[in-house]
Amino acid sequence: MSDQADNRAPYAQIAAHYTELITSGELAPGSLLPSIKNLAQEWKVSTATAEKALRKLRNDGLVRGIHGIGTEVLDRPAPMSSGSQRQDRGRRTGSSWGAGERSDSHSASVVSAPADVAQAMDIKPGSDVIRRRRVYRDRHGIVAHSTSWIPAQYANLIPQLAKSQRLSGGTSLQLIAQATGRPITHRVDTASARLLTPEDAELLELDPAKPPADPVVVMTAKFVDSEGDIVEYGVDLGGPGRTWRTESEIAQ
Repeated sequence: MSDQADNRAPYAQIAAHYTELITSGELAPGSLLPSIKNLAQEWKVSTATAEKALRKLRNDGLVRGIHGIGTEVLDRPAPMSSGSQRQDRGRRTGSSWGAGERSDSHSASVVSAPADVAQAMDIKPGSDVIRRRRVYRDRHGIVAHSTSWIPAQYANLIPQLAKSQRLSGGTSLQLIAQATGRPITHRVDTASARLLTPEDAELLELDPAKPPADPVVVMTAKFVDSEGDIVEYGVDLGGPGRTWRTESEIAQ
């Protein structure tokens, strides 16, 4: 268990702990989790809280209950995150990575905006934009290929945005807000699915001659600052077999 302060509900802390162990591979598929009674004793919570934690792990598709045996770890890819979820995670933890994830293949350059990107960013097609790309992976393979499109003028304020390396000192949005003094106040998220294109196959490191049968998930996120300027447009392309999941508390 972690000794760091955690403001989440106890059941969520327990579920997060085991989510990390499962997605990182430390708990292998087929492993059994502690019983409800043992969880309650270990975490010093009620059996109802321990049961709720296990129920969350089941709902997340990470484990299954086997009558008379216990709770077994499943072997399946974790859901992908949207750009907005990664930004939220970055603000909370300082890292956009999910449990068991890493990123690589970081690249950045100033390019001409494609028509669809220009439309999303409300700029003229062909305008200069910063294009930042990276690949998120876990032990199952590619979680998502992520592209951030950023107005080119921010390269003058923050030169590292246009360099092919992992950002330091915060996420792109945090760096832009710090440099301009204008916080990000609004965002627009979309979720869709499409059949794999040859470009998608290349980005996801797949053989275009053997595309997956199922559509791939595409998430977009548009971020707007306090002056109404679009500062980033993100596109996340999910790896094969990845789904998208979001969760929120419902007020009683």
